[in-house]
Amino acid sequence: MGLLEDVVVNAKTAVNAVGKTAGKIVDISKLRISAAELNSEISKRYESLGRMVYDAQKTDNDATDLVKECVVAIDDLYEQLDAVNEQISAMRNRTVCKGCGAENPQSANYCSKCGRRLYDPEPEEPSAAEEPAEAPEEPKDE
Repeated sequence: MGLLEDVVVNAKTAVNAVGKTAGKIVDISKLRISAAELNSEISKRYESLGRMVYDAQKTDNDATDLVKECVVAIDDLYEQLDAVNEQISAMRNRTVCKGCGAENPQSANYCSKCGRRLYDPEPEEPSAAEEPAEAPEEPKDE
């Protein structure tokens, strides 16, 4: 019975691994759909913004406030899109270069496309030996 139990345990382990991988693929797919929907909404907002500016120019109306509102809405959508793309990259064990947008392995320190440093070095606290010495007090004229 020992061999049969080992086969069952190995089969369960394999099924669990496949289930986790499938779940991860489904989650990534959902995030990609969300990113596509955000991109579509951004395109619609740009089109609406252009139409609004055109109509305002045609009728000699001031659309400055409406343009500002649209710009803020588009910026919010871009922030949401960035967050979704970061989630996708994290799930794929990738990191995105802030300089050129290329995906790189999380273990990389520099971008393989543009060479930019991917992670900012953490600031080191100065040790006691590196701290500047206190300036000697100057004698006071009496």
